[in-house]
Amino acid sequence: MTTEDRQLRLPGLRFAFGTLSVLRVRVTRWDRVAGGRAMLAAPLVGLVLGALAGGLGALVCWRGGALLGAVAAVAALAALTRGLHLDGLADVADALGSGKPAEDALRIMKQSDIGPFGVLSLVLLMLGQIACLTSQFAHSAERGAVAVLTAAMAGRCALAWGCLRPVPAARPGGLGAMVAATVAVPAALAGTLLSALGLALVGGHPRYALALTLAQLAAGALLHRCLRRFGGVTGDVLGALVETAALAALLVLALGP
Repeated sequence: MTTEDRQLRLPGLRFAFGTLSVLRVRVTRWDRVAGGRAMLAAPLVGLVLGALAGGLGALVCWRGGALLGAVAAVAALAALTRGLHLDGLADVADALGSGKPAEDALRIMKQSDIGPFGVLSLVLLMLGQIACLTSQFAHSAERGAVAVLTAAMAGRCALAWGCLRPVPAARPGGLGAMVAATVAVPAALAGTLLSALGLALVGGHPRYALALTLAQLAAGALLHRCLRRFGGVTGDVLGALVETAALAALLVLALGP
């Protein structure tokens, strides 16, 4: 590891936790290099947030049952991110659903209000997450907690794939432009493989590694659609990738053995 790598590790982690969570972290460096490192460190944010939300879900499941445990976990993840990724998903849904040219769709995405496509997407997403997690908590509180962890890490792994160097920003300014095209393919692949291996070890079963891996394909399909529609990524698109990958991972776990 070079001296520059060591110097960027901590600012990249600060950038990741400071922008992707409510945890009080002072961002010491705000540039594209630190942003790229932050996207690679994003699975660590997922690890921390997933552990907190999964632990809460397991505790509530133990006292109140599987459904309440699932609701608590989903609510905790939303609270720990200030609903950042959920907001991105709603904005992207409204922009895609508008059927308007890219420039108009981007303007819709930037508006603060939420339209019917956004509301429907949020309702279906959260119902899907709660339903999938309920099935996992019904097996055991431990299995539910690992499922929450898998979803959180799968979502954050998708950020690196959304920020690959060939992927441009859809517009100047904002977080999307700061981190777009900052991650090399080998680095994104290594982060995903390490996350998958870690989950398999923690969960004691390859289903968690498979769920995280297949979730990247679902996020990739949305990314492809957004690139064709908007010409690049925005912060909202990246948020939508997080939520899409998280739900896909939970679906794989719920539908699997």
